[in-house]
Amino acid sequence: QVQLVESGGGLVQPGGSLRLSCAASRSFFSGLSVGWYRQAPGKQRELVARIDKSDTTEYADSVKGRFTISRDSVGTTVYLQMNNLKPDDTAIYYCNFRVTTWSNYWGQGTQVTVAS
Repeated sequence: QVQLVESGGGLVQPGGSLRLSCAASRSFFSGLSVGWYRQAPGKQRELVARIDKSDTTEYADSVKGRFTISRDSVGTTVYLQMNNLKPDDTAIYYCNFRVTTWSNYWGQGTQVTVAS
């Protein structure tokens, strides 16, 4: 079992920045990948960014150039730096840790609201 705790969400004006954090009870290096997903009201959950154990990253087209995923050196915390935020970025953001191809864990989510 893996516990994931997200933090860093909040209300920000368009063009502003936030940094989300996801702290894990187990190193992300023990699994395949860790990522951030988001779900807006009435929409399906979608991948925002992901990093695998080789440090290969993947981003949704809508956030490329604005968001950056990274992790600390021990691999127990992953970050999502979000710059130039837009109202369409408003959603609940979830951390996901894929340990194996058949086993993955989710955090409880953190709300991000972009509004003036």
